[in-house]
Amino acid sequence: MHSLGPVWMDPNYLLERFGTQFIWVSIAIIFIECGLLFPILPGDSLLFAMGLFIATGALQINLGVALVALFLAAFLGNVSGYEIGRAVGPSIYHRDGRFLKRQYFDQTTAFFDKHGNKALVIGRFVPVVRTFITVVAGVGRMDRRRFFTWSAVGAALWVGVVTLLGYFLGAAFPVLQDKLDIAILLVVFVSLLPAVYEWWRHRRARGSDEVTADEAMARTTEAVDDAEGR
Repeated sequence: MHSLGPVWMDPNYLLERFGTQFIWVSIAIIFIECGLLFPILPGDSLLFAMGLFIATGALQINLGVALVALFLAAFLGNVSGYEIGRAVGPSIYHRDGRFLKRQYFDQTTAFFDKHGNKALVIGRFVPVVRTFITVVAGVGRMDRRRFFTWSAVGAALWVGVVTLLGYFLGAAFPVLQDKLDIAILLVVFVSLLPAVYEWWRHRRARGSDEVTADEAMARTTEAVDDAEGR
């Protein structure tokens, strides 16, 4: 089956090309995507494929070992991105290259401002955002302890949820290895649900606030009218 993207982003190709070294290639890609400002790498795809390959026996590695290694890659990648942002500062925003686009920073900054600490967790599941969220935190000089804590939570959830999803689906439906592109599209869709939910919750809360404000204004107007009537 043909890959939906470049061949080097196809997990089946990478497994065929590198064999048992697939785990190390995945670790390197996860680290780069999470910290070195290269947002188009297939992090979600590799995590899902890792679990699926282990479940089907295509990759001979202990699941627990893989989860720990991938978690460390994601977490240390975030730490690297944070330190880059902290060291370089606001000047990094002025770059607008092929991969390092100003709009990515603008979108991520808005995402961070809206969600605060939770952005480091929710942002893990959003392509592009997970690459730049740590840099934005570094530029803003977010407290290191707070950053490390929430970044670790985000890394654990992202790696755990996506990899284990691949593992359990691969164990139940081994044929998915031949339909990996379709499965990955579903994973990407599911991975975006937390961000969509937060957006919907924020919009609903904002709408409730507006209704409450309108009600307060109406009651104030009624009170004024009553007072004038007296």
